[in-house]
Amino acid sequence: MARSKLFVEVVKKCFPRDPKAAKITKLPGVAKMVEKRFFEGDHLICLPKDNVIPVNQDIQGQENMVLPSQVVEHFINEANYLWIMNFCICRDSMHCKDYGVDLGCLFMGEAVLGINPSMGRRVTKDEAREHVRKCREAGLVHMVGKNKLDTWWLGIGPGENLMTVCSCCPCCCVTRGLPYSEARLSAKLTKMPGVSVTVTEECTGCGTCADKVCFANAISLEGGRAVISESCRACGRCISVCPQKAIELKIDNPDFVNRAIEKIHEIVDVT
Repeated sequence: MARSKLFVEVVKKCFPRDPKAAKITKLPGVAKMVEKRFFEGDHLICLPKDNVIPVNQDIQGQENMVLPSQVVEHFINEANYLWIMNFCICRDSMHCKDYGVDLGCLFMGEAVLGINPSMGRRVTKDEAREHVRKCREAGLVHMVGKNKLDTWWLGIGPGENLMTVCSCCPCCCVTRGLPYSEARLSAKLTKMPGVSVTVTEECTGCGTCADKVCFANAISLEGGRAVISESCRACGRCISVCPQKAIELKIDNPDFVNRAIEKIHEIVDVT
């Protein structure tokens, strides 16, 4: 049954403002309980920002440049039902001052028909494309896949018929709790298959990339230079802010877009 606006307002009040609150999932038995209730069967892929793709690298030919956003475009083209939320529950809960609260999630699949109509609207494919374009231009990063938590707070389902395209900021998104979560929960969000982020010799150790830029706390300064840990989700924010252009996205597999699409197809159906 669709959630009422009152229920969602209560959820906002309970939103974890301190990401370190996720440490509770490391207590005995807590992670298993939380996973079953909110994250069972989930998988979300973090898409790098389009503008961090190395344009001087031959990726299936420059005339057919492959971009991470094409993952979202693929599913928009396939989806029979598309829905845009009027608000981002994370930014609304945190009273975000840096990114638009009105840039809400794009949901796809038959399950969207159960969403409370006061919280958003069904849209055309062109409207969906325009929405995600605005999100990217605002500096937000897409998290794409299946997220049981969305079926819970929206009161809809089944999860196999709901695809989430969340457009996340580094300051408010619930993913800020990943570095403090139990391993099985943090593993629900992965980097895009076939890509990685590296620091080059141009790094001067200025620390810009490590200053509240990475939601996964995957980048730090060691020995006077930036170091990226295995917890990196390759979102590309650190690449965008580096004043020395010393951080690069590496394409390890030129079929990285299709690999992401195949993975999402395994867990959610939008048709």
